[in-house]
Amino acid sequence: MTTNVISLIVTPGIQRDGTQFSSTKYVDGMWVRFQRGLPRKIGGFVGAFQNVPEISRGMVNQSSAGLNYVYSGGATKLVAYQTGNEDGVGFGPTDITLNNFSSNANNLWQFDIGFDPNGTGNLNLIAHPGQNLSAIDSTVNTPVLLGQFPYGTLSKVGTFTVTANITNATTIVINSANYKIANGQLVTASGGIIPSNCLVISASVASNVTTVTTTGGMTVTSNASITFDNQLAVSGGACMLYPYLFIYGNNGLIQNSSAGDFTNWVSSDSNANNISSTKVVKGLPLRGGTTSPAGLFWSLDQLTRVTYAPQTVGSSTLYWRYDIISTQTSIMSSSCVIEYDGIYYWIGVDRFLMYNGVVQEIPNGVNQNYFFDNLNFVQRQKVWVSKVPRFGEIWWFYPSGSSTECNNAIIYNVREQTWYDAGFAVGANRSAGTFSEVFKYPIWADSQVYSNNKYTLWQHETGTNQIYAKNVDAIQSYFETPHLGNLTGSVGSTQGAGLNVWTRLERVEPDFVQSGSMNLYVKGKGYADDVNVTSQLSPYVYDSSTLKIDMKEQYREMRLRFESNTFDGDYQMGNIVLSVDIGDVRGTGNP
Repeated sequence: MTTNVISLIVTPGIQRDGTQFSSTKYVDGMWVRFQRGLPRKIGGFVGAFQNVPEISRGMVNQSSAGLNYVYSGGATKLVAYQTGNEDGVGFGPTDITLNNFSSNANNLWQFDIGFDPNGTGNLNLIAHPGQNLSAIDSTVNTPVLLGQFPYGTLSKVGTFTVTANITNATTIVINSANYKIANGQLVTASGGIIPSNCLVISASVASNVTTVTTTGGMTVTSNASITFDNQLAVSGGACMLYPYLFIYGNNGLIQNSSAGDFTNWVSSDSNANNISSTKVVKGLPLRGGTTSPAGLFWSLDQLTRVTYAPQTVGSSTLYWRYDIISTQTSIMSSSCVIEYDGIYYWIGVDRFLMYNGVVQEIPNGVNQNYFFDNLNFVQRQKVWVSKVPRFGEIWWFYPSGSSTECNNAIIYNVREQTWYDAGFAVGANRSAGTFSEVFKYPIWADSQVYSNNKYTLWQHETGTNQIYAKNVDAIQSYFETPHLGNLTGSVGSTQGAGLNVWTRLERVEPDFVQSGSMNLYVKGKGYADDVNVTSQLSPYVYDSSTLKIDMKEQYREMRLRFESNTFDGDYQMGNIVLSVDIGDVRGTGNP
């Protein structure tokens, strides 16, 4: 009888939904990705910083003058790390001084970085520690914090200090035309010369002198240092639509500063508007250019586009346009939205979504049920997203089953147009992270204490091993084919049923770009709903010099698992050739 020689051709992706017998994609995998339609091992990771004091609930990084700065926010503090731009070697943590900050186990951070030429004159880190971790719809308002980048002290945004004369118990005179002052601002000063509840009730400018009337009770003095506070606090977060700083929160609130001045929230181009009845939880800039800044804002049930579009109506100028994109959308968490090449991707409460001019569902017949059926929905706010642009990937980390922290990741490959997952690999135990920009490696924070009661910042896509201090561990990676055999033709075939006989596998000709040895497991079962059995002759061990693997394996339904689990192990699959034949004429029975 002539042996058939076939290529192992499988549709890329890991099929978790439906049955294994019906799948034309790979049916199992761990720490494997797809490039050019073929499996390859995901990169290794190095413990860049092993002394993170608490679990990270938000991260940001930015490079400046040849150095990379990584910020990590937790329940009680904000810390910074410094590295070079080539790898994660540096120092930290440096505690960032925070004013107007409350420690809270529910702190979930949102960050941005913006230049403030007309206000502080600095490049500033913008940080919002919102008390949202346990509930996406939390209404607790907290201040947005602002401070010089890098390492500057962060204080409440919307405050500014001037030198002025207090002429009586209710009047402040400032020798400048200070147009930042408006009704409702809180007035404070050192030395007890102003009561704690003093508010601005009117302000006027004449002959370059600003006269402010307050609620009174002030001690008369000259050349007093007085702070005006716009009393800004929100529950949602903050983002930059250059040159404007936006904050958002309860009841659809979207509010912005004046152009290039984060201390000014009262000028004509600043604005506050309520665009929906539900909380706004995330904002991101939208392509539009610096002369017409625009952004997208996600509320709990609505997506809104905000555009700078000045127009005169009567004697007034309206600066911003608010367009409702969809009132029938949802969002899983405030950290699950990401922009990839101008398209925005996120998870809704029951499907995957994208925006490219209109809101669309991302088709996922591969692992959508696997994700939503196993997500620990009580911990939904811990779902967060990152990306690995080199391989076209978007990673959503999530807590599965009863886990209260992220222990897996579901991956959408934009380039390959397919889905897979991390297979609960240790590298998926991550709570927050940043992706490559100037610094070319993703930095992701551990969701579990690794040693010494500290957390770790891992530099991913580095080498092939897990490296922590002097410990070097192999990373297990594998992929498993769908059923192959005479019942359904070749691997991935959609042919009808063939002969009711077993399939005999006589030879495998490996084709890998490979480092280290690999294991081949032959698996099978008698029926689609039968119990999987792994051949007692497995594993067949091979390396880069192995030309062929001869065997006499037969199953009615057969699958192959290829595994790398050795120090420095790595692989990229090519065109594997199988020599198969008709096996014993036995219609039923377990292997």
